Amino acid sequence: MSDPAQPAHPGQQPAETAQPAQPVHPARALWWLFEPVYAVTFLQPESRAAFEAAGLDGGWRGYFAGRAAPLGAVDAPPVIAAFFSFAPALVERALPQAWTHASPERVLAARTEGSAAALARLLEPVEPGQVGAAADALEQAVARLDCAGRVLAAANAALPRPADVHGRLWQAAVVLREHRGDGHVAALVAAGLDGCEAPVLHCALDASREVLQPMRGWTDEEWEAAAARLVERGWLTAQGAVTELGRSRHRSIEAATDLAAGRAWEGRPDGELDRLAATLRPIAAICSDRMPVNPLGMPPVGH
Repeated sequence: MSDPAQPAHPGQQPAETAQPAQPVHPARALWWLFEPVYAVTFLQPESRAAFEAAGLDGGWRGYFAGRAAPLGAVDAPPVIAAFFSFAPALVERALPQAWTHASPERVLAARTEGSAAALARLLEPVEPGQVGAAADALEQAVARLDCAGRVLAAANAALPRPADVHGRLWQAAVVLREHRGDGHVAALVAAGLDGCEAPVLHCALDASREVLQPMRGWTDEEWEAAAARLVERGWLTAQGAVTELGRSRHRSIEAATDLAAGRAWEGRPDGELDRLAATLRPIAAICSDRMPVNPLGMPPVGH
């Protein structure tokens, strides 16, 4: 499959000095296209307003309750485990108190309503038939998922199918995103990283500490201690640069994540994934362009 996102990755060398681009795994290339659709849940005003109308603030209570609601009224510990890279203290400030303001059922309704409304506004320039085709294609991919060992993906996949096309598109993107995320957490754990070391490594590679650290809730002391552990393991230099060992371990983590996410896209007829990418690309580009922040350092989506 060709690279559907056509990325110019942050930190990539100029064209005249860059090395030949490495092939992109289809699971990763398609993730770049459905992640921006999922992200409207927490980065657009309609979503924040929907959470606030449900009795939550549009910040961390809405985020943690919104992502955790498919699991029911859970306490902080399982969310800390499942979300992995967030500081426990940040999660504990939101849960379980959020459930005293809104039930999981109310939160689920709010996140779907807000996300669908955000997508309806953002995707107004897109032909309705293309939005429907994207929703159909992602739902077909969801139907092929094996969610064994993937708790967040399984909980989201069990939710009722929204009635409107924008809700369907968003929910399918959420299931696929959480499916990949569950596999990524497993790869990070297998590599021996903890919840703070993972974002520290990410920022040393290509993300912004100024953006990511406060969004994950780690203190400076926790962050520096995690960096010191990575230095001891040989993943970072004393100056905080990624070593060749660190890059090799990171490539292995990403390859394991792609492998774990790849089965939903395997065995498709020739050209199907390219057609899906072509359908999703303008949708993803609009959503990506309107993201106020890009905490994951996602490459830009070509129109």
